[in-house]
Amino acid sequence: MLTFEGVEIRQGDFSLSADLSVPEGAITALIGPSGAGKSTLLSVVAGFLVPTRGRVLWRGADLGPLPPGRRPLSILFQDQNLFPHLTVAQNVGLGLRPDLRLPAPERARVEEVLGDVGLAGLGGRKPGALSGGQQGRVALARALIRDRPLLLLDEPFAALGPALKDEMLDLVARMAGRAGTTVLMVSHDPDDARRIAPLTVLVADGRAHSPVATAALLADPPPALASYLGK
Repeated sequence: MLTFEGVEIRQGDFSLSADLSVPEGAITALIGPSGAGKSTLLSVVAGFLVPTRGRVLWRGADLGPLPPGRRPLSILFQDQNLFPHLTVAQNVGLGLRPDLRLPAPERARVEEVLGDVGLAGLGGRKPGALSGGQQGRVALARALIRDRPLLLLDEPFAALGPALKDEMLDLVARMAGRAGTTVLMVSHDPDDARRIAPLTVLVADGRAHSPVATAALLADPPPALASYLGK
């Protein structure tokens, strides 16, 4: 379970509080107005931002003392952060070893994960030779090969067209379900939450609310969410 225990974040005029738990193995969406603090919450979990007070716990253990690289998570941003001078296989291999000195079993693992995300046989290509959807698959493969129990998504597929985005979301859901990965997904599109996230955390008015069933929340949104959705 991922727990925000009395977390408060203050940056100038911005403030956000979170006192909630996200079930392990679930896909949970973070939704709310722009600037409400959805990405900020991910940054706190990832260790890029230290909360003003409170703790973030994973399976009961405080993540606070751990630097970002040692936290049990992977994160995908809107910018896929692929290295154009490296091949697809090398970009994915970075998830295992930054020096890319991969022994044979790890090279085989790279090929296996590329197959899992539908990129079998494309390991020798450069990212610039791929479509936007394929580049998203490379970034996802690099996150998955790290085999971390938490996956944070900061709208990594927002620039894709609707069909490609749905394809990538379905792939995330399928791969996360297979591995039992806990996914926390920022989205500005309620359809993303409807598609793969059974639970949603509303982030609005300075507070991240406890997760509730996505369908029920979107069917009867509270005023802050209704205003954001234009209802």
